[in-house]
Amino acid sequence: MGAASVGLSLLGVALPALLAARPAGAAEVLAIQLEGLEIPVRLDQLEAWSQGTPALPATTTSTNTAQAGGDLEVWLNLLEPQSRRGLARLLRAPLLREQSFGSQLLDSWAGGQMLAEVGDLLTTSDGRSTAPQLRSTLRQLLRERREVTALALLRALPIPELRLRLDSLLSLAEQWRRQIRQQSEALAALQTLALPKRDARPLLPAAAQLSPQRVELTVPHRRERLPVDLWPGQGPEARRNPWLLVLPGLGGNADQLGWFAGALAQRGWSVAVPQHPGSDGRALREALDGRSPPPGAATLEARLRDVASVLAARRDGRLALPGEGVVLVGHSLGGLTALLAAGVEPQPGLPRRCSQAIERLPIGNPSRLLQCELVSTGLPPPLPRPDDLRGLMLFNGFGSLLWPDGATAALPVPVLMVGGSLDLVTPPLEEQLQLFLPSGDPRSRLVLVEGGSHFSPVRMVERQEAVLRLGREWVGVDPTTVQTLLLGLGSDFLHSLELPVLLPAQVRVQQGVRAYVLDPTAARRWRWRLPS
Repeated sequence: MGAASVGLSLLGVALPALLAARPAGAAEVLAIQLEGLEIPVRLDQLEAWSQGTPALPATTTSTNTAQAGGDLEVWLNLLEPQSRRGLARLLRAPLLREQSFGSQLLDSWAGGQMLAEVGDLLTTSDGRSTAPQLRSTLRQLLRERREVTALALLRALPIPELRLRLDSLLSLAEQWRRQIRQQSEALAALQTLALPKRDARPLLPAAAQLSPQRVELTVPHRRERLPVDLWPGQGPEARRNPWLLVLPGLGGNADQLGWFAGALAQRGWSVAVPQHPGSDGRALREALDGRSPPPGAATLEARLRDVASVLAARRDGRLALPGEGVVLVGHSLGGLTALLAAGVEPQPGLPRRCSQAIERLPIGNPSRLLQCELVSTGLPPPLPRPDDLRGLMLFNGFGSLLWPDGATAALPVPVLMVGGSLDLVTPPLEEQLQLFLPSGDPRSRLVLVEGGSHFSPVRMVERQEAVLRLGREWVGVDPTTVQTLLLGLGSDFLHSLELPVLLPAQVRVQQGVRAYVLDPTAARRWRWRLPS
């Protein structure tokens, strides 16, 4: 999870409008440009239309003003119903609902990209971008109130006449609808593969609940110590099984993946989970509270150094974990970190690809904002591939702009790549499928969880977790059921590293939740069946 996805999610949460008193010189007229027409309207008319109340006439002195409100409604009602309802909701909704976080977001790279896009949609009367005025006005409004709506922002801008490029705004909304439609069509295409259906085996309950051992490593790249949770594997097989280095996503904590680490430790695999200070849950909470900038792509270098430090501590005995060989596991940004830690070199040309990818704000794939932020922060070099690397497990990973031709073909080890059909942060077609193909190892598997979201692998430990502020619509189907399904698939994948029996292509069902497990051949068949 990244600052970009947090900011984008805050743009779409509808709450009651909080309208501002207009300062002297503030905007009163908004010229809506639609399909080559320009419709001048007063903001009080637009406010009335968005609330479903009769629009007010522009003035009481003109003989033609009785029709002014009606004209606005006539033109806006030409929009098809879904777009009309969406525009009304957009006008009423708060652009930012976290006062202090909003101030920090304005100064971030992702926030600058958002303001640039909005500035091109909302221009001055002579067509100039309003991005500079948007930044200063938003900053002033955030000092005065907790939430800022679109209408409040329009009325406070120090520009007498604004122009809204409604065609472009609706095109941006269509980008989001198109992403949802593509993922629905992709799921339908996946269902035509006629994979064998298998019910998930019941997972035997553990004899006792395990708790991690928290250790703190002294590392050269941090002033504070690096916290690492250790889950030693249980049973004699732990000595010969590989151990797992599990990397949380941006804004994630080690304990959020403790369900996975603890369950695997009970089944004979040792696990280490670093905390990543500066890009963990505490850093995200501080950003939401306005005490620090949102963590972003600049934290990737420190994360890679954390990985190198944990691997070194395991080699020299400072981390006492049994196991032979290592499997790198990551969620979201942790998955990107795992690929770089496995020595996968990004393809040249990232600046060029980013200039094309974010020509319009990529609301259908917010992970591209984080990838393109690396152009300005600098892409850290990958680590040397560990000599004892046995495999990778990537949950909701991404990196399509870093590896447009795929990332797994360069790896001499198998990869388990997992996505969710409802993931609108790292959409599975652009991110997981693109990274998976062409696959370099026949043991590699691509998994799509029907109803799974970007946050399905994350188990919230406390109700104060920052990610909970995103709303339940981002969670997907019951996360506990999805996590049980992922645990079974992860265990089978780990067994396939040791045994000649491979994880078969199948539809695995866990309490009604389906996971489509694809080998490289089935993944290619799926791609061929996708609508062009």
